[in-house]
Amino acid sequence: MSRLFAAALTVVLAAALAVGAAFGIVALLEATPDQPNTPMITYEQAGQGS
Repeated sequence: MSRLFAAALTVVLAAALAVGAAFGIVALLEATPDQPNTPMITYEQAGQGS
């Protein structure tokens, strides 16, 4: 009986761990990274160049 209980407990804990990992991955994927508002390329405009 204790083997059956240990097996059932292992299955329940594994399922809970899988659900927790899935929620964690979804939370990480939905997190928006900080994006600086700096252009990668700048162009000189007429009258401002050297």
